[in-house]
Amino acid sequence: MRRTPRVLLVATFAALTAFSLSACAPAGDAGDASTGSASPSATSAPVAEVAETFLERHDLAGMDATAVIDTLEALPVAERPADLMASVRPDELVLMDADKNQTSLPMPDDKFYVSVAPYAAQTHDCFFHSLTTCMGELSNEPLEVTVVGDDGAEILSGSFATNDNGFVGLWLPRDISGTITIVAGERTVTAPIATGADDPTCVTTLQLS
Repeated sequence: MRRTPRVLLVATFAALTAFSLSACAPAGDAGDASTGSASPSATSAPVAEVAETFLERHDLAGMDATAVIDTLEALPVAERPADLMASVRPDELVLMDADKNQTSLPMPDDKFYVSVAPYAAQTHDCFFHSLTTCMGELSNEPLEVTVVGDDGAEILSGSFATNDNGFVGLWLPRDISGTITIVAGERTVTAPIATGADDPTCVTTLQLS
């Protein structure tokens, strides 16, 4: 686990926790989360224009929520922007920078993003995944991941690897419930998973054994 980058990123954004975009939002804070409105100085501009201006400022021009998520999640920890918070919600990606400029991008209607950090010994509470500050224990770890619906149908199966931040991001269909099984070498874990409007986008409770 890379401790130093996480400390630096959290320290950088200590003053922004009042906006409910902390490094990892626990379940108890989910109901108090920011709605992702634009900064006051830009509220008179069209929403799309505000979002594109924000994205250009952070080298994400032309990207939708899916592309921003995939881009930021794949970055090495040392290259993740220290001046940007990106909080994944079921229906939107909320973005805010160190100057408190803020915007949001809609999530796909048919896809739900959940980022999973399997662990062996150390974890943390989380509900809404933060693409630039959340850190898991096992970075760059090869995994076999299977998701099976409650009806027994296989939803996802394949070989993956955790990113440098210790998370593996999964795009799943919306409004499903079932089980996820993760195999890492000789260790495995199986747990419930769901992708409804009230479900977490950050799963840090899967302990391998």
